[in-house]
Amino acid sequence: MFYKVKVKDHIRVPPKAFASDPEAAVIKYIKEEYSGHVSKDFGFVINVLSVENIKEGVIIPGDGAAYYESFFELLTFKPELNEVLTGKIRDITDFGAFMHIGPVEGMIHVSQSMDDFVSFSKDKVLQGRKNGRTLKIGDQCKARIIAVSFKDLSNPKIGLTMRQEGLGKLEWLEKKTEAPAEAEKPAKKKEKEK
Repeated sequence: MFYKVKVKDHIRVPPKAFASDPEAAVIKYIKEEYSGHVSKDFGFVINVLSVENIKEGVIIPGDGAAYYESFFELLTFKPELNEVLTGKIRDITDFGAFMHIGPVEGMIHVSQSMDDFVSFSKDKVLQGRKNGRTLKIGDQCKARIIAVSFKDLSNPKIGLTMRQEGLGKLEWLEKKTEAPAEAEKPAKKKEKEK
């Protein structure tokens, strides 16, 4: 889910930036520090939306840099358990598929790709044995988040499933909604015949 987060932090501005406008320097260092930042609290920081207030700077003895208490707003993406997202398959391996969800990537284990026995082909395609469904790179899919781990902040993990009702490749879902409408028509004809 995307969030707007208000943050208060002390931003370090090194002495080399003292010649520039203090406000511009603080904004520059806020963007450097927070753009692309990943944390368990915020999730993935997409962008610094606005800087609302910058207070007077304080120079810390022994450091030489100025620290400005600043208030700003971030745009973040924090994946939530059981959240349903639509995304695009980026890659397929023998153990599963990787799907773009917002600004990050989630992994669908091969056992969670469909409710069928799934095989992997050298053409990077996952195929169900009984239903014949295929999953390829570039397919648009709907998946549910089943695991989120920020244990390693340099490589956070997001686990996805497409096995539940209403999830999967968008083409599969469209065909499912068409099928019940066709199945109802013959049932109504049978009632009229009686």
